[in-house]
Amino acid sequence: MEEVREKYDPLYSVIPPHITLVFPFESDISTLELKEHVHDSLREISPFTLRLQGVTGSGGEYLFLNVKQGNDEIIRIHDLLYTGILKEYYFREVSFIPHITIGRLQSKKDFRQALLQTSKFDSTFETKINSICCEVIANDDQSEPEFWFHFE
Repeated sequence: MEEVREKYDPLYSVIPPHITLVFPFESDISTLELKEHVHDSLREISPFTLRLQGVTGSGGEYLFLNVKQGNDEIIRIHDLLYTGILKEYYFREVSFIPHITIGRLQSKKDFRQALLQTSKFDSTFETKINSICCEVIANDDQSEPEFWFHFE
């Protein structure tokens, strides 16, 4: 996966592979308030298996590594996080589809070529998800962990 990201993802060196649960937003919510919200919202979530495989395109520019197992759990976490103090930040411009972005292409031609070149990429990635990270995105697009929440 890393060689595909390095080739196709302009944010490869800035942001590690991840599944976005809440889209970036600006607010005055304190770290403590956010920690409490995450804890209260996700206290009943248990660790689960995540399996990813297969590359598809989205929007004519993005390459996605697709979730094959753990999709329902990720959607549940996403929905739970967008309650309470985060409800007003719910991002409705695109449908939430759990994935890891592994590329973003600038032209339709490059996009189609990347899809062709990744058609045989069939590696499977599997892990146990037992925590999530809340990150702050700095002005230089670097992402820095603010805190971790561990499922029990």
